[in-house]
Amino acid sequence: MSDNIIVAGVSVDTRHWIGGRRVGSAGTFTDVSPINGRVLGEIARGGPAEAEAAVAAAREAFPSWAATPRAERARILHAIADGVEKRLEELAIVETHDNGALLRSHRRGVMPRVAHNFRFFADRLLTLEHEDFETRGHTNHVSWDPAGPCVLITPWNAPLMLATWKVAPALAAGNTVVLKPAEWTPLTASLLADIAAEAGLPAGVLNVVQGYGSEIGDTLTSHPDVRRISFTGSVPTARRIAASAAPNLTPLSLELGGKSPLLVFADADLDLAVDLAVEQYDNAGQVCLAATRFLVEEAVAEEFTRRFTERAGALRQGDPRDEATDIGPTIHPRQLEKIDGFVRRAVASGARVVVGGHRVDGQYYAPTLLTEVAQDSEIVQEEVFGPVLTLQTFTDEDEAVRLADDTRFGLAATLATGDPARAARVAERLVAGTVWVNCFFVRDLQAPFGGSRQSGVGREGGTWSFDFYCDLKNTVTAPNGWKSHG
Repeated sequence: MSDNIIVAGVSVDTRHWIGGRRVGSAGTFTDVSPINGRVLGEIARGGPAEAEAAVAAAREAFPSWAATPRAERARILHAIADGVEKRLEELAIVETHDNGALLRSHRRGVMPRVAHNFRFFADRLLTLEHEDFETRGHTNHVSWDPAGPCVLITPWNAPLMLATWKVAPALAAGNTVVLKPAEWTPLTASLLADIAAEAGLPAGVLNVVQGYGSEIGDTLTSHPDVRRISFTGSVPTARRIAASAAPNLTPLSLELGGKSPLLVFADADLDLAVDLAVEQYDNAGQVCLAATRFLVEEAVAEEFTRRFTERAGALRQGDPRDEATDIGPTIHPRQLEKIDGFVRRAVASGARVVVGGHRVDGQYYAPTLLTEVAQDSEIVQEEVFGPVLTLQTFTDEDEAVRLADDTRFGLAATLATGDPARAARVAERLVAGTVWVNCFFVRDLQAPFGGSRQSGVGREGGTWSFDFYCDLKNTVTAPNGWKSHG
């Protein structure tokens, strides 16, 4: 069997990338496209042996990479960005086949953002410094020391963008990396390894290992030589990772999804509010930041629902490779079954289907809106991770905030209001890592990103990424303490 598969004309190596070379495994797993159920190929299925080899390669490469001058590390990161831009079309095509997201989005937004991830952290590295300060005449100098090998475990909904959101700052900080992509979407991580090698990244600095969850993950997250773990995914998996990392006290950064609200006040521009609401179907609802709970002031709820229903009914669902498609498939039959189960149980509990509420052919689920849902119901409290939204009403600010904050999550929130004072008041009271006012999904790498409550632990982005991926050191020097020497 060949070690390479061809995806829409693009050759992808199915083996791991460890220590600067391709490494196979005794077993494989099948990668299937959610677009049409077609088998893309058999992927090397790693386990403890591959995990150990990858960590050993990262450990061996670390001293040299950590000692590499900042300017040289930044140059290589920019070269990786150049490689991403050179192969942007290939990356977009492969990722669309692998995870089912819109090809037009990959071309115009996602893959350019991948390149930007490397450029941003390369440039930030070159300006990274704290001002020295004095304590009773003593000088304090704060520095960022590379931490060591990092394990990065990434999700399937935006595979390469979210992987490089972690890989770029980890490498910029002087660390080495073991990247474990989601088993449902392993292909662009393999292409990234090729791009990094072509850009001159030394062997062992970036390693990519593929496999199923605990089969390979437990060895990675419990390894005593791993100095940082960053994970994006579900709360149950995060608990397992935290337990695995606990004996070594390995620092964790966890981004764990949410159940975010969209609050629409009566003074809002309703056309804008509906635009924001329809955006929540992006990527077939498979977005951790999605505002899946509409909280609408009673005075405008009927008109908002009417306009939203009209807009949602005009969305085109189908093949994500088609430029005219608005919503593609769900990632996997298991995820489709999960989504459908949420809706069926909600309807059985009294929810009313306003839009959608059913499967379509293949792995497609119709964009759905449910009303008449109780605040303590499963559909309101639990993350569906599909194109399923709920609508509730409120009468005043206090009720709006109470409903918005009444889940175990706290990743994001979106407000639609025409009153700046109200926006400030409400935003201050919301439990969320990010609050958008009259906009959605505006992300700047300078800003901190992460969640509150069970939406995560820690923040990444800008300087916060370097704070996580480095060991901060304060060097205190006494005044006039030097012996003269000739």
